Amino acid sequence: MHKQSPIGIFDSGLGGISVLSEIHSFLPKEDLLFLGDSKYNPYGTKTKAEITERCIAICDWFMAQDVKAIVIACNTATSACVDVLRKRYPIDIIGMEPALKVACEIAPDQKIAVWATNYTLKEKKFANLMHRFDQDYTILRVPCPKLVELVEKDALDQSALIQETLEGYLAQSQAADSIVLGCTHFVFYRKMLENLVSKDVHIVDGNAGTARHCKDVLAAKDLLNDAGGNIEFHNTLPEKIALSQKLLNELEEEL
Repeated sequence: MHKQSPIGIFDSGLGGISVLSEIHSFLPKEDLLFLGDSKYNPYGTKTKAEITERCIAICDWFMAQDVKAIVIACNTATSACVDVLRKRYPIDIIGMEPALKVACEIAPDQKIAVWATNYTLKEKKFANLMHRFDQDYTILRVPCPKLVELVEKDALDQSALIQETLEGYLAQSQAADSIVLGCTHFVFYRKMLENLVSKDVHIVDGNAGTARHCKDVLAAKDLLNDAGGNIEFHNTLPEKIALSQKLLNELEEEL
């Protein structure tokens, strides 16, 4: 492992490309390896043991590629096994959790809806996070499995279907003051969601915080690269690689 080693980034499917984009923006000179586990998507309906097995297989592959850090670009996988992975591997494992703290810092006495997978919302890790804030804030758990499916099926151009789906989840959010996008797939809907809610509603995700943390971790170990910048896509369903590049291009066009 050295400065020129790549950073490994993985997700249960294609949602983590939103994290990949953010990391590439923060660290444009880093070589990035993205692995989407679309063959086994979604993780949100699987058991902890099943998710852990997949994450170990992925991280074993990353280690064979001599990565210098691994980013779990998936809230569900982080909830399931980040501690197991950190004990197993000798490099930094950077996880994600719903950006509830960020939302709470916006204003006091809010109603906050956390949109995430079923697994993330029922796990002890999220319960502990929620308990830190639920005495001062009204926090709603809103599982949104259809938003994962639409990204994986390359249906982001089906605006009527997406709007109907978002409106259904908004109805469950009970006029929340803030909406936390607690799944990396959901960032692809951010612009449309912003058009459906009042300007007073805050839409929050954890991607920028994850990218900053990745930079800080590498800087602390003098592992920042200044001579790279390549992005390489892999997927357990190889036919998803073209869609992976398409999704990254769409995100980067929005910047």
